[in-house]
Amino acid sequence: MTNLNKPVVIIGAGPVGICLALYLAQKDIRSIMIERLDPQTFLDQEPRAGSIHPATLEMLDDLGLYERMERRGLIAPTVQYWDRETDSMFAEFDHAVLKNDTRFPYVLQCERTKIIDEALQVLRETKMCDVRMSTEFVSFTQNEKGIEALITDNAGNEERISGSYIVSAEGGRSIIRKSLGIEFEGYTYPERTLTVAVCYDFDKAHGYAYRNYLSDPEQWSNLFKWTQPERWRVHFPTDIQDPPEKVLSDEYIQTQLQRFLPRDQPYEVVHRTTYTVHQRIASTFRSGRAILAGDSAHVNSPIGGMGMNSGVHDAINLGQKLCDILQGRTSDEVLDRYSRQRRHVAVNHTKAQTERNKKLLAEKDPAVRKKNHDQVKRTAEDSKLCREFMLRTSLINSVKEAAEIL
Repeated sequence: MTNLNKPVVIIGAGPVGICLALYLAQKDIRSIMIERLDPQTFLDQEPRAGSIHPATLEMLDDLGLYERMERRGLIAPTVQYWDRETDSMFAEFDHAVLKNDTRFPYVLQCERTKIIDEALQVLRETKMCDVRMSTEFVSFTQNEKGIEALITDNAGNEERISGSYIVSAEGGRSIIRKSLGIEFEGYTYPERTLTVAVCYDFDKAHGYAYRNYLSDPEQWSNLFKWTQPERWRVHFPTDIQDPPEKVLSDEYIQTQLQRFLPRDQPYEVVHRTTYTVHQRIASTFRSGRAILAGDSAHVNSPIGGMGMNSGVHDAINLGQKLCDILQGRTSDEVLDRYSRQRRHVAVNHTKAQTERNKKLLAEKDPAVRKKNHDQVKRTAEDSKLCREFMLRTSLINSVKEAAEIL
């Protein structure tokens, strides 16, 4: 068997790994996908990463996923910016300005678990991907002919599988990246983020849009509506020194929510979790036949919803190049171009945009805060500036810019 006929081995069955496998399947390229979680636990994961931007919606539509997801999602045409100190909205952006730039001039609020569920169903129908759930990836070796991965099932039985290439879509703690000694350059924010899911009509009660960014020198916040009736997600920064049991307690959470929007009764909290935010990018996304994609290659602040979206973009970009290689149209040197393209986006778009978002929301200097708010307001009210802003935040610009990198 030549390496051109060996399957692509994908480690991790999150949105990135599944979208890559689905793209390959549509081009008649076989893959083996390794996922350590069992099927039920896999779909019961915390429903993170709910905002899907226009550029990503186009890619998911090409994979045959959009209509399935729209039925389970919520269309969000606008995004609002609020000043929590004055309890006032200072800017609103409408994706309608992109009507001539994309067939999806809006964001779809749809949690990653639903994307995974729908994509897995479509993927299994293709019969081009061997999905191995409850399977642990241990290590791999590579040479000029291909790769060999060592895996174990939940009974501890070992198996070695051969492939043409191996793709790490296994997240920020990537075994593949670490085994290759690839630097994960960047930093960690000196705070912990609290995420709370609340059943309450914030839109009807206070006029919030489905997607909101709230500026506050003491406690900035994000507020997003999910697809479930009256289900919203609120983010708060917390002191990294505070113990998790305090931050996750009913008393602490109710205090933060009442400060956020006072009411005469407690909020109904249906989910709570904390996480540490990193801004890190791998020094390269490729080493021989091993390729990094998604969080394995770059992790960032969730402000702006860039993480999962840029990971899906990695998958589609990589899928195109693997197909060209495995179907004999080009050499695997094109994978170096993948690394250059997607690393450029991670540094100059994903990282840069999320850092700008954080600075805008968390700024403490009153004069700087006012200047920043005024600038965002002017941008929203000027049609040309508004479109330029939305082309950037919708990730349309990043896709076009990456395509120009040789």
